[in-house]
Amino acid sequence: MASLDSVSIAILLGAVLVMAGILSSLLALRFGAPLLLVFLLVGMLAGDSGPGHLQFDDVRTTYLVGSVALALILFDGGLKTRFASIRAVLAPSMMLATVGVLLTAMITAPVARYVLDLNWTESLLVGAVVASTDAAAVFLLVHTQGLRLRPRVGATLEAESGTNDPFAIFLTLMLVEFISIGQSSASHIVLEFIQEAVLGAIIGVIGGRLVVLALNYVALPQGLHAPFVTTAALVIFGGSQIVHASGFLAVYLAGIIIGNRPTRAHNSVVTFLDAATWLAQIVMFVLLGLLVSPHRLLSSAGGAVLVAFALMLVARPLAVLICLAPFKFNWREKVFIAWTGLRGAVAIFLASIPMLVGLSKAYLYFDVAFVVVIISLLLQGWTLAPAARRLHVALPRTERRPRRVELDLPGQLEQQLVGYPVRPKSLYFRRGLIPSWSKPTLVIRDERILTPTEADPVEAGDYLYLLAPPERAEALDRFFVDMAPSAAPDPHLLGDFMVSGEHTLGELAEIYGVKVDENATKLTLSDYFDVHLDRAPKEGAELALDSIVLVARNISGGRVNVVGLRLPEEDEEVVPQTRMQTVRRKLADIWASVAGV
Repeated sequence: MASLDSVSIAILLGAVLVMAGILSSLLALRFGAPLLLVFLLVGMLAGDSGPGHLQFDDVRTTYLVGSVALALILFDGGLKTRFASIRAVLAPSMMLATVGVLLTAMITAPVARYVLDLNWTESLLVGAVVASTDAAAVFLLVHTQGLRLRPRVGATLEAESGTNDPFAIFLTLMLVEFISIGQSSASHIVLEFIQEAVLGAIIGVIGGRLVVLALNYVALPQGLHAPFVTTAALVIFGGSQIVHASGFLAVYLAGIIIGNRPTRAHNSVVTFLDAATWLAQIVMFVLLGLLVSPHRLLSSAGGAVLVAFALMLVARPLAVLICLAPFKFNWREKVFIAWTGLRGAVAIFLASIPMLVGLSKAYLYFDVAFVVVIISLLLQGWTLAPAARRLHVALPRTERRPRRVELDLPGQLEQQLVGYPVRPKSLYFRRGLIPSWSKPTLVIRDERILTPTEADPVEAGDYLYLLAPPERAEALDRFFVDMAPSAAPDPHLLGDFMVSGEHTLGELAEIYGVKVDENATKLTLSDYFDVHLDRAPKEGAELALDSIVLVARNISGGRVNVVGLRLPEEDEEVVPQTRMQTVRRKLADIWASVAGV
């Protein structure tokens, strides 16, 4: 009976710790504190050196939980990644995720060698452990601090986050193997890396395609789609690891494949994985906090602080500047990307590997990683928003997203039912605009269900449901948020090549002689972008209007308010692409063909 009681106590204490982590997140969100830091502190307080006095030193369980949690986090990140948004920044992101990690580890190693009294291999292991960034923490802070990053900067960080962890894990495992065995060759390391990367990519693409086929053609009972996808992600991860491929890369690519293909129950899958990922992160962070001994930290705290500052102020910035040198990033964007290299759960998870295999000085790696993470979250985490605004990489925050309801329709994949409350200041209510690819289906008013004809005209406070393709559902949001107030159009702008978004297509037709459909002459240029773009407009978005091209030059409140006109030239020359541009385009086309996105 005593053993049964101990199991019950363990379940109770574990549930209480997770609940404490969940409740503490409310406080963290209120004050903008990094959630990872809060969860780690909960674990520390519950540990043997804190008020909880829990004895926990099971590194194997921590590594198992950490592996599952990171696999789910990467899969969830891939599932939410739109390939169209990261396609243009794949090259710089891959440079940061591979060469950037290696450079960061190599630049950090000399500092670790002299302040921690390690040899060169051990110092490089310290650098590898703390080299990768935790972009999940970055974007969580971006969200809680009300930031909206420039698309290129945000997409670069997003793509880097999903691909730098596999390389950092590979580098760490290679160094642990070298220290354990005592010998290894450069050719062995290169071949091992190629095997892990290539096999991981193949398994990820094939696994993602198979999951898509299973979702669409296997008649699963309602409610089992999300658990099926989650367990399939873990099967892909575990299978890859068994054949010595990169399971983390495989599961991330599988997520991208699944997230960019039409599948059944997509919304329920995303919602379920959000909850599963949150729970996995909380459990992992709390367990990592339990492993920390504040008394042991004191002996290495001084050197660990120096390593942290060398990493943040020297290693990461130099690596970013070198990796982004061939690409057209301005200095402000480079500085911000360098500063957002937050260290998080991955660093502490990697530091548990030497403990798991029983390396000498294993606890030193763990303690250094823990101190680096704490300093990074405190210093970089709380200064993220001021840095983004001062460096002008933050765009004005759009209105809070409307309460969108999405319902999958059985028997087909092309359409789903999307519902919104109709706000009195929304674009739809004030101007009646709706994309041509969506179809109003029913209106709910005063608890009555009406057809669009019966409900015409729609009133503020109604709930409107529309049929729309699943991949375009999010693009409907901008029609149901409150419109930002716009200034009166400047008549002097009409004769120039830059015009206000408030001018109508009819006015443009009179000045430039373009042909416009009679039913569209009263549409403003802003409305024209809203109706014909599949997604929310971004700077540089283009739309053809007869013989001219409209280019979005400035965005405010989620709408185009300044439009550039690209007029046709009689003898327009085709600018030849450079060899590098041609190679990039072909690689992107090959990936899109293989991934089916």
